[in-house]
Amino acid sequence: MQPEKFSSAGQRRGRLAGRVALIVGGGAGIGAVSARMFAHEGASIAIADLRADTARALAAKINDEGGHAIGVECDVTDQHSVEGAVERAYRHFGALHTLFNCAGGSLPQDDFAPKVDLSIWERTVNVDGRGTFLCCRFAIPKIISSGGGTVINMSSGAALRGSGKAHVYAATKGAIVSLTRALAGAYARDNVRVNAICAGRINTERVRATYGIPGQPGAAHDAMRVDEQIKTYPFWFGEPEDIAHIAIFLASEESRMITGASIPADGGRSAY
Repeated sequence: MQPEKFSSAGQRRGRLAGRVALIVGGGAGIGAVSARMFAHEGASIAIADLRADTARALAAKINDEGGHAIGVECDVTDQHSVEGAVERAYRHFGALHTLFNCAGGSLPQDDFAPKVDLSIWERTVNVDGRGTFLCCRFAIPKIISSGGGTVINMSSGAALRGSGKAHVYAATKGAIVSLTRALAGAYARDNVRVNAICAGRINTERVRATYGIPGQPGAAHDAMRVDEQIKTYPFWFGEPEDIAHIAIFLASEESRMITGASIPADGGRSAY
């Protein structure tokens, strides 16, 4: 599903009208779809990505459709890069109300703790864990100075269950769940809500390249196992739009009573 275009005057008012959102890792996958959908709901968007050209191209597309967006370069493992991206978004739009941390992911070489190469630990923790931490570190003060708002962290269903062999990814995403609770408690009085989305497997370019698509010819070996999983968990394999809808809800006032939560969006796999 693609969001419809804005009116020619760009005056559409939606659930996020008047808000400014920074979407980190917004150049592709969940982040890119979310950027367009946030803009469709009325938010001004700063798209931060390691691939600056990709971020700027998406921002230009949103602007052509009547939205308001900029693309900025951001290496989430580098504190100066993160600080600079947050500052540019804040200065350009004059405020920051929502941080959506989408940068990260798993590596196919991830494995059981006694077997996994420690280089996988370093790369995964650096991007997923350090990256999320740094973005919160620099964005939350801007959100507070803007009168409050929301932080949405991407975790995973892997953080909520004790199965699977990707132990580094599970540990890192579990840390994001704990960080989310700690930040929610620390900044509630500043009118900042912090929540996490614990996603199942989502149909993104990275997932297609690594695992293949269940039920399609040429799918990777793992996709055959996924076919079996889907018989029990038919909602586990989702689309980026499925996660973007949840993020929009968490960024809006519709979720004003929700903070410190980790929302399972894994088709029930962590529940039964």
